Amino acid sequence: MHPMLNTAVKAARKAGNLINRASRDLDVLKVEAKRQNDFVTEVDRAAEAAIIGVLREAYPNHAILAEESGITKGAQEEFVWIIDPLDGTTNFIHGVPQFAVSIGLKHKGVVTQGVVYDPAKNELFTATRGAGAFLNDKRIRVAKRDRIGDALIGTGFPFSKLELLDRYIAMFRKVTPNCAGIRRPGAAALDLAYVAAGRFDGFWEMGLSPWDIAAGSLLIQESGGLVSDFSGEGSFLESGGVVAGSPKVFAQLLALIASA
Repeated sequence: MHPMLNTAVKAARKAGNLINRASRDLDVLKVEAKRQNDFVTEVDRAAEAAIIGVLREAYPNHAILAEESGITKGAQEEFVWIIDPLDGTTNFIHGVPQFAVSIGLKHKGVVTQGVVYDPAKNELFTATRGAGAFLNDKRIRVAKRDRIGDALIGTGFPFSKLELLDRYIAMFRKVTPNCAGIRRPGAAALDLAYVAAGRFDGFWEMGLSPWDIAAGSLLIQESGGLVSDFSGEGSFLESGGVVAGSPKVFAQLLALIASA
């Protein structure tokens, strides 16, 4: 395993242990609303601090972009760690075991390492650019289905950016009659990992942040899938709109979404 990926795995597991411990005591959890339908807990903050601690120890000069603490600059600006300490906070608060730790490393603008860790199921998804994607050390690949009519598609609602809802509903109307089913589990980083592992054939969402997407996008590329923004271009980290899938389903899903 690449040493930088190894550090990310160590950080993700440390955060996952904190999250698992807190999940057994949800009734005493302190929750704050950041904005409409967007919550942060003391666990998000503790998990983020744990991740940053591990990364800082190994790479003190790297920059960090984290959901709760924002951007921390480093002397080696070409390296940026992109962190979501707990993606799926709303699920977590309600005791729904669908949430994950997401850690990606961008080098000179390209994501080169990615970890998505689901502590509730102890599933560790990892990828290094050019070296494939893995689930608990076993190689994963995107699903082989080539027709969107047979495809199970993951999505997420733009829950905190409600101005996007009308555009999203138009896309939803287009995709629903053309696929085998749509699922909305509630943690985008994990949804992207599920595409990489062949559990979902495709995925789309809008209004996402870089820390939701960075690690998952690399997992998909390294498992033979495709990921883009809604124009079919590569600026999804900036735009927050993502379409992903196995190559054939991706093309059909993108066409449906673009026509909405």
